[in-house]
Amino acid sequence: MTTLPAIDHAARCRAIAGMLRDPDGPDAGGVDAVLYTDLTDVRWLTGFTGSNGWAVVRPDEVLLGTDGRYDERARAETADAGVTVIVETQPQRLHQRLVETLATARTVGLDATTVSHHDWTRLAGEIALQQVDSFVRARRAVKDDAEVARIEAAAGAADAALADVERDVLGAVDATITESAVRDELEYRMRLHGADDRSYATIVASGPDHAARPHHEVARRPLRAGDTVVIDVGALVDGYHSDMTRSYVVGSPSAQQVELYELVAASQRAGLAALAPGVAARDVDQACRTVFADAGYADWFVHGTGHGVGLQIHESPFLAASSQAVVEEGNVVTVEPGLYRGGFGGFRIEDLVVVTGEGPRVLTHTPQRPPHQQT
Repeated sequence: MTTLPAIDHAARCRAIAGMLRDPDGPDAGGVDAVLYTDLTDVRWLTGFTGSNGWAVVRPDEVLLGTDGRYDERARAETADAGVTVIVETQPQRLHQRLVETLATARTVGLDATTVSHHDWTRLAGEIALQQVDSFVRARRAVKDDAEVARIEAAAGAADAALADVERDVLGAVDATITESAVRDELEYRMRLHGADDRSYATIVASGPDHAARPHHEVARRPLRAGDTVVIDVGALVDGYHSDMTRSYVVGSPSAQQVELYELVAASQRAGLAALAPGVAARDVDQACRTVFADAGYADWFVHGTGHGVGLQIHESPFLAASSQAVVEEGNVVTVEPGLYRGGFGGFRIEDLVVVTGEGPRVLTHTPQRPPHQQT
């Protein structure tokens, strides 16, 4: 694993604080302070990785509140961000410090989707809350070079682990190889190749029933001759996720398996070709869906085409028929069409790409292996 470039949290803090210097301006949303309680937003902004905390942004300062477990960690992680750290060991006292910090604010912006109704109601009785869209959430969708480097490192660890498993495990399938054994090898080898952890629960779905479930929970079912096998694997590096899916057939494929794999591959190529800055996210989804519809398999595609990836494994923008998002340069997204049917199984092909003005830059490099080329 190469040395990763530093993330400039200080610049992020300055950018959000700068918006608030004119609370009546077009960018500030009418607020003169912003409260962040969503821990992913807090991490993106300040660098703090603990499991309890909040951040407050004011025109001239950014404050991070947390409990005593994270005193030293919070100060170390935010040292370069110019953040003032508040630590209280008692939850009620930490809450009081938050209220005291915001007591003089004319209006406090908070994204209501990031808190419970109970917490919103409590806070609204103590400070001048106003609903705003998260200024951080919009920025998180467009990745900077340091973020892409982390995602690419995570993708590289998953690529290396899957290459190992293709060679050492899938290349010698017998009655003792189970879905869970393949998963365990993948997750172990991702760590060997530099990952901090798995990105999500690795999917190994085999056979006419399990492979027909896009989010199958791994079982101890043996892989058998004739099975379709869907492997969805991702790694985590410094908080950033990767995501990739490859599909296989155990032994000699049937004509239908060859046909449907090639159809999924064609659908993915159409989605990648449609992906560009300024394109409606739903149009990328439609490009993939049209390939299946034209072949008579529209109802075998049962999920959206893709999603953003970053500090969360599923984040904006979502490439789906109902999406209102517009693709932007710097988005990191999956393109992952699939076909599934009980009695047949399923195939999915997923790559992770950075959207650029010159076309998508693919971060996942495990070769796609059509069934007729796997034997």
